[in-house]
Amino acid sequence: MTTAEPRALTTRHEDADRGGHPAPATPPDASWARIALTRAVLRGALGRLPLQVRCDDGTRLGTGGPRVDLHDTDAFHRRIGVHGLVGFGESYMAGEWDAPDLVAALTVLAGHAADLIPAPLQRLRRLWALKQPDAQRNTPGGSRDNISHHYDLSNDLFAVFLDETLTYSSALFRGFPATWPTLAAAQHRKIDRLLDLAGVTEGTRLLEIGTGWGELAIRAAARGAHVTTLTLSHEQRDLALERVARAGLDDRVDIRLCDYREAEGTYDAVVSVEMIEAVGEEFWPVYFRTLDERLAPGGRAALQAITMPHDRMLAGRHTHTWIQKYIFPGGLLPSVEAVEQTVRDHTRLRVTRRDAYGAHYAETLRLWRERFTARTDDVDALGFDETFRRMWTFYLAYSEAGFRSGYLDVQHYLLTKEDLSR
Repeated sequence: MTTAEPRALTTRHEDADRGGHPAPATPPDASWARIALTRAVLRGALGRLPLQVRCDDGTRLGTGGPRVDLHDTDAFHRRIGVHGLVGFGESYMAGEWDAPDLVAALTVLAGHAADLIPAPLQRLRRLWALKQPDAQRNTPGGSRDNISHHYDLSNDLFAVFLDETLTYSSALFRGFPATWPTLAAAQHRKIDRLLDLAGVTEGTRLLEIGTGWGELAIRAAARGAHVTTLTLSHEQRDLALERVARAGLDDRVDIRLCDYREAEGTYDAVVSVEMIEAVGEEFWPVYFRTLDERLAPGGRAALQAITMPHDRMLAGRHTHTWIQKYIFPGGLLPSVEAVEQTVRDHTRLRVTRRDAYGAHYAETLRLWRERFTARTDDVDALGFDETFRRMWTFYLAYSEAGFRSGYLDVQHYLLTKEDLSR
């Protein structure tokens, strides 16, 4: 990882929007008072953490641990002072700070997320935190834009760091540490477990909400299921159609460019993998009612969902985050409590089983990040610049740190629908 001096930020030469709205090259203006307060809060917070923070003015902070190098402390303070944690990520994109072991440093920060900011300032969060823009609401039109922002970047980009299954969700490993050659099998193991939970066998009518690049649909169809799978990504749909055709299963798989709210019909089983994170809190009841309405009596739904602590979800659900601005517009991770309450209050479904696999996601992300980092030349050849590469590296490392610290988790849910006719 580079420790060079910060460079001017650029955009992807083909289309700046597809590059993720790169951060401004010049840090935002901030009043003396705001910078002074930010400096004091950060010095207090970083000073008590198990980190080694080395500032360009010679200041040293932290009690020891992973190293963080601030190349432009003034810009770092200005970005955070004006844009909070969004500014923290933007400062990394700008090359204003680095860490020899980025995941280790971010894991420390994630592990102390609840107490980094003093309680009095946390109570004033609504006064300083950035608000989620209305344009990112997950209405049917908004969802199409939000999904396109991420998934229509380039199929070739995702192929750079995903394994040959093109599965973009947590794998399920037999043991740790995981290795790259085991990733494809671990992805199949995860898919098979979800299909087993949903009871997918010969003749099952299966609805998949969130196609990805088609691996789950292919695997379900190979079992003899008849699959209807929904996506909002043109890029994903085009490649999924090719992959299904190559597998000789296009007579069993119907891939629709369709919002989940537009789904029709009744199915024996529903599977949805890491889809609820993109739904938005406002539409969680609609999402789960859709599962209920599409599922036949006696049917089963299997979900894979990333979750976060309930108190942190409540504290930050109206805040605009770095991930939302640059990676997943409109997204929000639910808590276990939020999932269970929404299912209970808005559907006839019942949460029958829940299993957690957070450590498996940390390993999955590590393998993706290492692959992405090792293939920088391939990313560059696709037209993505250094700022984008730093953004994507930060995204993968930031996510991995969330799972390593226990701040994030990933769940397999089994939801069942009672057959009242029996």
